[in-house]
Amino acid sequence: MNASEARLGPHVVTLGTAGGPRWWNSPGGSQRSGISTAVVVQDRVYLVDCGQGTGRQLKNAGLGMDHMRGLFITHMHSDHTVDLASMILFGQFERKDPSLGPIPVYGPGPRGKLPPLSSHAESVPEMVAPANPGPGIEQLFETLSAAYATDINDRIFDSLTRPPSQHFDVHDIVIPEGTGFDPNDNVCPDMEPFTIFTDDLVEVTAILVSHHPTAPAFAFRFDTAEGSVTISGDTAPCRNLVRIAQGTDLLMHEAIDLEIIAAQYTDQALMNATMDHHRRAHTTARQAGELATQADARSLVLHHLVPAFAPAESWLKAQETFAGQLFVPEDLETISFASTPRTTSDTAVEPVKALS
Repeated sequence: MNASEARLGPHVVTLGTAGGPRWWNSPGGSQRSGISTAVVVQDRVYLVDCGQGTGRQLKNAGLGMDHMRGLFITHMHSDHTVDLASMILFGQFERKDPSLGPIPVYGPGPRGKLPPLSSHAESVPEMVAPANPGPGIEQLFETLSAAYATDINDRIFDSLTRPPSQHFDVHDIVIPEGTGFDPNDNVCPDMEPFTIFTDDLVEVTAILVSHHPTAPAFAFRFDTAEGSVTISGDTAPCRNLVRIAQGTDLLMHEAIDLEIIAAQYTDQALMNATMDHHRRAHTTARQAGELATQADARSLVLHHLVPAFAPAESWLKAQETFAGQLFVPEDLETISFASTPRTTSDTAVEPVKALS
């Protein structure tokens, strides 16, 4: 960690700020990589989500995998997991020290059943992988390793690299008993946050959030001696998000502009089904501000921006419902979540200003 980062204290680096399984065009603006956030505490890195370009963005941010001490996946949508393959395949060359133990990985367990069929469907579609249509994080890592076995075994036997099991220790998050969780009928039961990971610097808690029909889907909170950050994952407004974020120093929340998204579709049936999903499973900027206010969060970051090319006006609507600091960062920006306010010179990103 350099001197500037040491002054900043615990902070996040926005490795990727775009949401959705799309290669978004950004006319007139900068490109955004897929959703991924590095939580940095002293010299340790804790990664949340692994969207398109995460590995490259870690490199661009100067965050080596040899400093990674945890990897946390909010839910199993591809825009949050697609770069896990590169973590397995390329990460072995970034972690050359054999004394480094495997990185703990935590994510959703198996879904357990197919999601309900859209009311807009005119026929029953053919499912993919009927023997295992809803794998969790453990099975995803196992399947990815098997799919790339030719490459991996070449490296192990010819180049003497270590196998994936020596780089990653993967765990399905076990939902506490008695919540009433059901992946179709009760994706976000009222519950208390529960601890999924601790070390001597951080405690990571999780809670179910409302991203129907994707389930389970989690929000994560990182508590340190100097401050806290809560990352919503993908969710509609829900009480569980407010509960886990209560009093947090920094809330990082997804945001969507529904009107701009609707205008992207030409297929009416696809638009109807997809927009039904967006309305029940995501949060507008204004709603994110309301949630931050309810949680008494000190600052709010909007990320997982959908669409990534929406104008600033889309996201600044959060200022209508939240009076604290609002950040709408680009990729590779740094934001402190230290409880003690730092000087502006120590903060790499300044809060955005309201439009005149």
